[in-house]
Amino acid sequence: MAKQRRYFSFLLRLWQTSDGDQQVWRASLESPGTGEHRGFASLRQMFDFLLAQTGQSEPQDEEAQGLGPRE
Repeated sequence: MAKQRRYFSFLLRLWQTSDGDQQVWRASLESPGTGEHRGFASLRQMFDFLLAQTGQSEPQDEEAQGLGPRE
């Protein structure tokens, strides 16, 4: 059985851009240890990636975390 990682470190970059008529947030995460870079078209995609990395499929309490309901 593979041991689950218990520590992650990422450099987070956030920026706002337009997608047609609406403003959207984009994100990227970079691992300082490996230099691996991942880009995300939405904050939700980034949160989903982080949840998968930590072995969770859903946030524990979305409203308390300010994520709101899934769309």
